[in-house]
Amino acid sequence: MNTSIAPTRSNLMKVKEELAFSRLGYELLDQKRSILVSELLTLVDQAVDYQNRVEKALLEAHQALQDAIMHMGRLRLGNLAGAVGITSEIELGRRRVMGVSLPRVHTSYEGEGPFFSPEGTSMLSEVALERYRDALTLMGQMAELKVSIMRLSREVKKTIRKVNALEKLVIPDKEDTMRYLVSRIEESERESFILLKSVKDRMERLSEV
Repeated sequence: MNTSIAPTRSNLMKVKEELAFSRLGYELLDQKRSILVSELLTLVDQAVDYQNRVEKALLEAHQALQDAIMHMGRLRLGNLAGAVGITSEIELGRRRVMGVSLPRVHTSYEGEGPFFSPEGTSMLSEVALERYRDALTLMGQMAELKVSIMRLSREVKKTIRKVNALEKLVIPDKEDTMRYLVSRIEESERESFILLKSVKDRMERLSEV
């Protein structure tokens, strides 16, 4: 409570306006917090799903590579790797949620198989290549989710701090200050009324003499 403010009606109106503004800010920030938390929980659920998908895709890709090595040999498969003409590109975009910039990651590839002559090779090499490409795509999407979660988490913490400050400090302080001013103004008005009445009574007595 700020007791250094002069107890005037103009100051009372100012504090009332500040209190109304603080309450509005609290409502808006509380809504923002709810939306951010909802978005964060959705992304966390997606991240759990993608984590499982990435792990499964990497296991399948590794298994396909091991199968290709067993059929063709490590040296032969390594020599064939030079024939793979795939180029990859990662496109970064963004989207905004309640003012928070979140990334979008899109992985694209150029180059279609088959990359090897069917003679003396195994289709398992093509399978391994496709599996690793799928795994990399999922990893890009997983990275998008993790960065988004980190940014949203930071913003949620900041918003919660602001909401708590308004709810527990700013608004109660404004309310106490307003009550203090109302009390002082009413007290001053009562004193003025008593003084005026006393003066009036005295003047009336003097006029009767």
